[in-house]
Amino acid sequence: MCPSNSAYSVILQTARPGQHLRLLRWMRKASAHAVAGPDSPRPAGGSRGTAPLSRPPPSGAGRVPPAAAGMLLPRAGGAVGRGSPPLAALSHVLRLERSRRTGIVFPLQKLERYLAPGTDTAPFRLFQPGLTALQRAEALFRSDRGHPIDYVSSAVRMDHTPPPALPEVCFIGRSNVGKSSLIRALFSLAPEVEVRVSKTPGHTKKMNFFKVGKYFTLVDMPGYGYRAPQDFVEMVEAYLQERHNLKRTFLLVDGVVGLQKTDHIAVEMLEEFGIPYVMVLTKIDRASRGLLLKNVLEIQEFVKESTQGCFPQLFLVSAVEFSGVHLLRCFVAHVTGNLPTVEAS
Repeated sequence: MCPSNSAYSVILQTARPGQHLRLLRWMRKASAHAVAGPDSPRPAGGSRGTAPLSRPPPSGAGRVPPAAAGMLLPRAGGAVGRGSPPLAALSHVLRLERSRRTGIVFPLQKLERYLAPGTDTAPFRLFQPGLTALQRAEALFRSDRGHPIDYVSSAVRMDHTPPPALPEVCFIGRSNVGKSSLIRALFSLAPEVEVRVSKTPGHTKKMNFFKVGKYFTLVDMPGYGYRAPQDFVEMVEAYLQERHNLKRTFLLVDGVVGLQKTDHIAVEMLEEFGIPYVMVLTKIDRASRGLLLKNVLEIQEFVKESTQGCFPQLFLVSAVEFSGVHLLRCFVAHVTGNLPTVEAS
């Protein structure tokens, strides 16, 4: 359920000077438009700024020279880690026939053929890495003795967070958007990392920190909207404003229903704070092709016309089919500065 009036009072009493109106606005809007759903998160225990679509992204903002999907032709070896789903590993995806493997690695491209003539396709191919970059990114998400991937800690206040020693990314979205399922898919090559998925929306109540070797940290944020923690606004606002090693925020949007009013509130906050972010459409396996294309085009138009800090390309993912998971791993590696070959190009 949404926080009670008494909960609002507690949050407002602890707000910093000048913060009250923004907190009250967020809570009222989030309460009015909270949406319940079956898929939810769980507790798992640099440079800022990009350009809108109307002008080229600045250097380092994530745009790389296109690489043809045909670069995925070689058949690579390599075993999938114990307990990992088969398509979690790029080597298994490469064994599929060309059309299917392109759809899994670059799901946005799969929609291009259905666009009306004259539609701008540039936002579909801004980040299109080659095979070498995809393999390097996968290696970062595959744990071994010399490269541990660990849950570090959980926090509700900034003074409880781990030291900001590494580049960091955070994942945030509505409480039933499938955030935990996606993070579990990203870490599927490190089966010892427990990322639990609950059927109860709003199960994640804290910021959960995962350390990926010596390279970066991934933060699982509480969901907003349905059953959000009472101190959600203050927790998230403090993190976004004070975590100076934060390189990118990944805003998850349900690919079936598209942008909701609570998502617009999250966008307003990120824009107000000047936080660079990227939108990720989840659950694409549940959406028909026509519905998915409709949502993609509407969100791309919104990003072009109404945002400054959002990366122009959307990332489409399915935690069930692993569509887009390999590409998203690569983008995480890129924005945290761990793909030097891509950065150089």
